[in-house]
Amino acid sequence: MTLTQITMKQRGFGQTMRQGAWWSKSLVVLLVLSAFVVYSTWAAFQGVHYRFGPYLSPFYSPEILGDATYSWFGAKPSWLPAWLPFTPALLILWAPGGFRFTCYYYRGAYYKAFWGDPPACAVGEPRKSYRGEHSFPLIMQNIHRFFLYVALLFLIFLAHDAWKALWFTDAAGATSFGIGVGTLVLTMNVILLGSYTLSCHSLRHLVGGRIDQLSAAPVCQKAHQCASSMNRRHGLFAWLSLFWVAFSDIYVRLCSMGIWTDWRII
Repeated sequence: MTLTQITMKQRGFGQTMRQGAWWSKSLVVLLVLSAFVVYSTWAAFQGVHYRFGPYLSPFYSPEILGDATYSWFGAKPSWLPAWLPFTPALLILWAPGGFRFTCYYYRGAYYKAFWGDPPACAVGEPRKSYRGEHSFPLIMQNIHRFFLYVALLFLIFLAHDAWKALWFTDAAGATSFGIGVGTLVLTMNVILLGSYTLSCHSLRHLVGGRIDQLSAAPVCQKAHQCASSMNRRHGLFAWLSLFWVAFSDIYVRLCSMGIWTDWRII
């Protein structure tokens, strides 16, 4: 009997035996995420056209400081240096941004698209060693479970914004119930962001994954089953909510600028 020695050779970057356009998905992810980051950063630094009637852009919610009439704590504090960039969005976007950046699904997406780590399955990658997420800086990805708690809190703020979008003030100052296209836009934003957040892997673990015997905790078992069912579509919710939250800001912005008309349904 003779033994045959097999030598494994690491592929060079981009080398593969796969057929077809294996790079297409990563390219789409690269373009879409880049466009979102560029737009959301630009919108956050504007500090204007984020309100229209009862509508508030989700990029600026909750408005902690900003418009003296509507914000929680009034206008920008006078003691802040004039040279320091300031808008209400810059105070809060770190929370939803951090939740998405550390998301388990998005990690797999942007690791491939931006870092080529690896570019796709069975495709050579640029590095020769793998340290995982146990050392700096990727160990910071483990903070995702804490961003989840903040994201759940933000859903309450956004739901309240959708509720306020049902109440319109006329020229005489009287407030009445109504539904505009913007009302539907902001309501759909809460639904999609809620679906993305509630299908999170960390929430699935929080409600039942940490329990050794789920059958001994019926409530947790039902919650875990529900979260698991939603988790199967976590990627879909991630992309739909990403698109819609940007569209919600665009809608409010263009209505505020007078470019779009907010049609009243009721």
